[in-house]
Amino acid sequence: MISRRIITALVLSLVSTTLAYSQAATDQRTYAGSFGGGIATTSGNTDTQNFNLTFDVVRDPKTKNVMKAKATYLRADQNDILHVNRTAVNLRDEWTVSGRTFVFGQLDYLRDQFKDIIFLWAPVAGVGYKFVSNDSTTFQIDGGAGGLLERNPGKPVSRSGSLTTGERFQQRLSTRAMFTQTLATIWKTSDFADSLTNASIGLTTSVVRNLELKVEFIDSYKNRPANAGIKKNDTAFVTAFVVKF
Repeated sequence: MISRRIITALVLSLVSTTLAYSQAATDQRTYAGSFGGGIATTSGNTDTQNFNLTFDVVRDPKTKNVMKAKATYLRADQNDILHVNRTAVNLRDEWTVSGRTFVFGQLDYLRDQFKDIIFLWAPVAGVGYKFVSNDSTTFQIDGGAGGLLERNPGKPVSRSGSLTTGERFQQRLSTRAMFTQTLATIWKTSDFADSLTNASIGLTTSVVRNLELKVEFIDSYKNRPANAGIKKNDTAFVTAFVVKF
């Protein structure tokens, strides 16, 4: 179990680093992003620890090309027994073709100990359309094709083509609050019954300048787990303080 002191020191160190970077990057309008973290602990009849980290950055030079990177880490244990250990990374490059139509290339990485996923790599390219895109509301869908590499304990690396579809909705509720919702599914072309769907619903509200509180529900569903003893669906309720830069 990661000790509380180590977790606290790590979060404080990363937050201070992000704050320092945000000050240096104030005039660099091309980049924007955030770093967040949260900890929840209980003790007594049951000792629990929940720990999460999130990071995202967007490079938008106000041209046709936008680059995005996002990473999340979730960890939870109860009475020194690990229950959640999940890392997810998404790298994405979007290029506006005309109007609201865009093409994209992206790379997804997933490590999920309790789904028996040692690693899952999914490079994909595709096309999307923004039905609404303004300062208050964003709604877009996309679809693509690519490859997929997955490794599970005791099994050789699985290689397959892949098809993906995704949807993203964002609504500004006020000058201080934002609602977000995402849904994405990837299918193996070698076995369409083997799919992975990730969904999230979140609410972010401003606390003070550059500091926000984010509450998010995350759902991960794998239709064909690595073995029969693994549940298909995993959910997480995450609360984190987010520093914007």
